[in-house]
Amino acid sequence: MSRPAVEVADILRAQGDRFLDRYRRSFDFQQLKAFRAIQRCRTAALGGHIDACPQCGHQAISYNSCRNRHCPKCQAQAREHWLAARERELLASSYFHVVFTVPHELNVLALDNPRLFYDLLFTASAQTLLKVARDPKHLGAEIGVISILHTWGQNLLLHPHIHCAIPAGGLSPDHSCWIRPRYPFFLPVKVLSRVFRGKFLAGLKRFHRRQQLRCAGPAAALADPKQFRRFLRQLHRQDWVVYAKPAFGGPTKVLRYLGRYTHRIAISNHRLLAFDGERVTFRWKDYAHGGKQRAMTLLGTEFLRRFFLHVLPKGFVRIRYFGFLANRFRARCLPLCQQLLANDRPPPSTSSATTSDWHCPNCGAAMLVIHRLTAVELSRCAYFDTS
Repeated sequence: MSRPAVEVADILRAQGDRFLDRYRRSFDFQQLKAFRAIQRCRTAALGGHIDACPQCGHQAISYNSCRNRHCPKCQAQAREHWLAARERELLASSYFHVVFTVPHELNVLALDNPRLFYDLLFTASAQTLLKVARDPKHLGAEIGVISILHTWGQNLLLHPHIHCAIPAGGLSPDHSCWIRPRYPFFLPVKVLSRVFRGKFLAGLKRFHRRQQLRCAGPAAALADPKQFRRFLRQLHRQDWVVYAKPAFGGPTKVLRYLGRYTHRIAISNHRLLAFDGERVTFRWKDYAHGGKQRAMTLLGTEFLRRFFLHVLPKGFVRIRYFGFLANRFRARCLPLCQQLLANDRPPPSTSSATTSDWHCPNCGAAMLVIHRLTAVELSRCAYFDTS
């Protein structure tokens, strides 16, 4: 893939000071940490290493990555490691993709209570899938779920939703056989929508009763119990969106499909079209009009404000597993699922050899690290070519 013409880091370096002057009071430590990391990523400030080609002897300096999970340049390697770990856990079955979305009116609570809100989003969506799947009227089986949190829409505004990848079927209650789905979309989406709505609103009601829910700014009126109950009644009258796609192929296609969602961030550098020092133009899909490709232009400070809305709380886990894929059941249930599905796929190689992330520009051989450099040493190595 070609190098993008504009990067989020370029916008940070040009507009970062102005942005902080305006929004620093509302910035938390994790957002500031991400801000600094992205700004310094792959620059001499983080040190680096000298790489050499074992074939032709070409040498170059590579600057170190920040490895922040919100950085647009640091997700590819993390994604590949995660996918390699998941490869041995995939079943010889097709998989379904289900998406749970909450009404936009709830965004005011998500902004003030990100950890509580996103935890509830995971819990309510997973409990909904497990409950409906256990019902003999629908599937009558124990299922496994991989859930992935996204908090953004294509326009970078807050849009919390959960992507779920689910093997097509599940274990019978007595674990004697594999039960296959009877619906082309795995489970009925209208039933999922109603159950999800009930579980999510019950969770919000519980948080409010225990005074765990912070209601400030635009949500200040919801601190009053009567206003909050009225708010929940309005939400209960709405149809909540649960979207299910038809089953997609076997393990190889599943890995490729999951790779599009697991370590995605709010916007990649390749969606950025232009930056003139003041305004940022980026590509987005307008799903309200059939997914039409459009270009949006924002002031640099507004672009950064939207970008940093999606920095997650410290230590928050954004990929979670439920059902027979949950950590406490996986070791026992996965071999049983594989046996029941007659999975005779050979195990993946467990070789510990690592491959280089880049190759020699002259001969194409994998570059090897021959020496690591600190930021101070890099300042004295101006005679090297930088990668």
